[in-house]
This record gives sequence, C-alpha cells and structure tokens, in this order.
Amino acid sequence: MVGLLILVIVISAGISAVLTFVTITLSKKLKIIDDPKLHLHAKNTHLQPIPRGGGIPIFLTLLVGIAIWATGNYRLWAVVLGAAVLAIVGYFDDRYLEKVSPYLRLLLNFLVAGIVVASGIGIAYITNPLGGVIDLSHPQWCLAPGRCLWILSDLFALLWLTAMQNIVGWSSGVDGQLPGFVAIAALAMGILAMRFGADPSQLPVIILAGITAGAYLGFLPFNWFPQKIMPGYGGKSLAGFLLGVLAILSAAKVGALIMILGIPIIDAAIVVIKRLLQKRSPFQVCVPRTARCMGTWNVRR
Repeated sequence: MVGLLILVIVISAGISAVLTFVTITLSKKLKIIDDPKLHLHAKNTHLQPIPRGGGIPIFLTLLVGIAIWATGNYRLWAVVLGAAVLAIVGYFDDRYLEKVSPYLRLLLNFLVAGIVVASGIGIAYITNPLGGVIDLSHPQWCLAPGRCLWILSDLFALLWLTAMQNIVGWSSGVDGQLPGFVAIAALAMGILAMRFGADPSQLPVIILAGITAGAYLGFLPFNWFPQKIMPGYGGKSLAGFLLGVLAILSAAKVGALIMILGIPIIDAAIVVIKRLLQKRSPFQVCVPRTARCMGTWNVRR
C-alpha cells in the first residue's frame, strides 16, 4: 500500500506540474489574468499581472488519475463530477475576477456536496472525543427495499462538505500556503487509510489521497513565492472538497482532518465571527482604501 501511495503521488505530481505549466502558457487565451491595477482585493499580494485558474490543472489531474487507477469505482466518479462543477465555476470566477455571486457559489457548493452524498458517500459513525461512538445511521427513510436515506448521516455529510469547500479556501493568502498544507493533509489521510489496509474499501481512499497530494504538490512550485499562478476559486474549493471527501471515506476521520487543518479552521471561524460582529455578511469582503464592500470583488474605476 505504501508503494502504491508513493507511486500515485509521484505520477500525479508530474501530471499536475505539466498541466499547470500549460495553463500558465495559455492563460491569456483563457482570459484568466489577474491585473492588480484593475482588480483591487483585500488578499492581493502580487504587484504584476498573474494568471488565476489553478483549478484547471488540479481538476484535470484528478480526472486523469481516477481514469488510470480507479476507473470502475462509481463513487470516485461522483467525486469527479462534483469536482467538474467546481472547476467550471472556478474558471468563470477567475475569468471575470470574482464577480460570480458568493450566494450562487454557496448554492453550487451544496449541489456538489449533494452529488457526492447521492452516490452513497456519507458519515454513519463519528468517534466521540469524550468516549464511544456517535451513531448517525438512524433515523432512516426507505424509498424502496435497499434504498434508504440515512437522514442524520447524509445531512452531516452535506454540511461538512459544503463547509470544507469554503473553510480551506479562506486560508490562501500567502504564496504556496494552500497547496502546501493540502498536500500534507491529503498525505496524512492516505496514511490513516493504510491503517485499515486489509479493508478493500480503503484502496480508493489511498488512491484519492495520493492523487490529491500529488496534484497540489505539482502545483506548489508554480505557486511558491514569487507565484506564477494563483489557485483561484477552483483550486481553493477543490482543495476543501477533496479533503472533505477523504475525511469521510477514510473511516470517517473527520476529527483527524479537523486537527490537521486546525489553523485554517480557526482562521475561518475568526473571519466569520468578525464579519458578523461588524454586521456584515460572512461572504462579504471589505476592500481596503474603498468605501464600498462587494461580495468578494471590486474593480478600481
């Protein structure tokens, strides 16, 4: 299993690096250049025009990886379908400089989570930090024999995946920060899955963890200071989405992922609380040196 994980990471990293380079090369044709003179944003650290669109190579790496190592796993293809939605939304958000409504993005976050939950990926049991196990498998609503909705389990998974798509993306202000901690988190989830190596259900987890870690490792050198490409909305939301799915599939290691991503989660909580105390929407960013707060964007006029 260790050899498989390393192999998947190395090959995925190579694929991601090549695709990232191609994305940068085609960035002008794709119209995903972010010019800080035209796009004023609170998190902007670059002074020169830089491509966005990190979601493009990340998604394509995921697609190729699943096609190579997990062609017959329909649940992982549901993950790919959800990731495709995020990649498409990310492209338009990057092309039009974050003018896609944050409320529309949130709605699509729920849609993406719903696609995965509908495929049967859910959280039936959670380890109680105070001892024992929390059972989320009941109540159930059976539509037909063998086809039941696990209400609490599916609801928790839906909220978890939606939250992760946003929380992880809020911690990406420093060059190289996002791909770095995503690769580490994905690797950790893969190692946790190997503890249950005798369970065949963990093989897809190891593969997905390796693809995720490799995809962001291949992207990392291009995002390292001085960055040559930014993750964009696609790269950020895909990071949270894939890690959220891994936490569910890896024997429901939600608590483990929360510990690994402790700093980003605390940072996200502080951001939400701060905006609520300022009587603003949690999805709204105030842009410095302007008197106007936009959804997540502003254009200098």
